Amino acid sequence: MSENNKKFLSVENLVVEYTSDGDIVHAVNGVSFQLDKGKTLGLVGETGAGKTTIAKAIMRILQEPPAAIRQGKVMLEGVDLLQLSKKEMYGIRGNKISMIFQDPMTSLNPVHKVGEQIAEVVAIHNTEMSRAQAKQQAVEMLERVGIPAERYDEYPHQFSGGMKQRVVIAMALACNPELLLADEPTSALDVTIQAEVLAMIKKLRDEYDTAMIMITHDLGIVAQVCDDVAIVYAGEILEYGSKEEIYTYRYHPYTVGLFGAIPQLDVRVDRLSAIKGLPTDPTNLPDGCHFHPRCPYATQECKHGEIPFTEVRPGHFCRCLYPELGRTM
Repeated sequence: MSENNKKFLSVENLVVEYTSDGDIVHAVNGVSFQLDKGKTLGLVGETGAGKTTIAKAIMRILQEPPAAIRQGKVMLEGVDLLQLSKKEMYGIRGNKISMIFQDPMTSLNPVHKVGEQIAEVVAIHNTEMSRAQAKQQAVEMLERVGIPAERYDEYPHQFSGGMKQRVVIAMALACNPELLLADEPTSALDVTIQAEVLAMIKKLRDEYDTAMIMITHDLGIVAQVCDDVAIVYAGEILEYGSKEEIYTYRYHPYTVGLFGAIPQLDVRVDRLSAIKGLPTDPTNLPDGCHFHPRCPYATQECKHGEIPFTEVRPGHFCRCLYPELGRTM
């Protein structure tokens, strides 16, 4: 993908490693992407692909050690977040960038009232506000996510799973962030509540013109929420393009495999197709294409050297030596 300094967010050649029992975990391996204001990028892949690590690196909330950002840039409106001090990042988190975690209890303190927790976020990033003003803004955010004001003084244990996630969303959006990172925000919810929460996230995103990165393994969620899609495997982006492109033209065999595992209402099959083998061990990445041990089209050439990230259609990129072999449409 060509570099464009006018992009709101630009992640460039990001490399993140962990140390674990003496081994090096190659979690993120040269990831690059761009995001415009008001747009949503979906990071899609199996568990362990490195999606959450990418988001935590952007937020600068990786635990270092064992994690270490080895190289790369995270440019937000021309400023490299990786070069900022801890104090400077403290003013950005929750203000310009917020994150919704998969488990709402990761963000909620069980011994404090939910309204007070939202008001605290508002007060931290708006030091000129009075306590009463911060409380009023917290009440307004609760109401925006469909929680009545009278529940301001209740505790997290008094809320259902779906309501807890609404509180977390209210907290994440309380200071009108310009970038929202959503890490599997609906995976713990039933289908009905999931649809409500997704609709609410989309509505608030549009109201605030917020850029968003949606981390998920659910291609149905991507279809509902995202503008662009990055298919992530073993810490690399294997395919990237607009939602329309990826859902219409799929080139990488891994992408084809992910879509092949989705049941089709209009097609009767006895058994859904699956991607053979297990995800690559990040402590022992294979040479060449990291997907080649599971790829039905792999050749000897795929097992050696760097695999280029090439443009197969306008704005559509694929990391594969033989993209036409995997192509479906």
